[in-house]
Amino acid sequence: MGQMEVVGIRVESPAAQPVLLLREVGGERYLAIWIGQNEAASIALHQKGIEPPRPLTHDLIVDLVETFGQKLEQVRIVDMREGTFYAEMVFADSVVVSARPSDAVAVAMRSGAEIHADEEVLAEAGLMIPDEDEVEGSGLKEDEVERFKEFLDQVSPDDFNMGEGNAGGD
Repeated sequence: MGQMEVVGIRVESPAAQPVLLLREVGGERYLAIWIGQNEAASIALHQKGIEPPRPLTHDLIVDLVETFGQKLEQVRIVDMREGTFYAEMVFADSVVVSARPSDAVAVAMRSGAEIHADEEVLAEAGLMIPDEDEVEGSGLKEDEVERFKEFLDQVSPDDFNMGEGNAGGD
């Protein structure tokens, strides 16, 4: 399994479909996962350090997990079938819960849990975007973002063989 980090969310026109971009830590592979509007907003707000006046669903999940004495150890993106990604949330004592990657990533970001992707998923769905010089203070690589934008301009959810009922993509 390769450890992943959240690069960010991009909203693609004309359908205004959000895409979650994950980057392999210490590698050049990326995963682009089409996600729902609510999950995208939750991830983006957390990335920007914005705390809503009341907890969002993912904040509530973290609070519930802590209240019940559990700890999210790791999120794993374990499969991709017909363009749909599948994830697992691994808790203390090896308790595993199936989840959509967008929800699992949003919870992992709030709880500090590591995000990993199965090697088979990276081999099948990983995108290669070489590293370039970092943009000062942004934490993102200018060329990486440009290449990703170019990729998104040329691809649609249909390119990932999404079946019916997969509107969220994950």
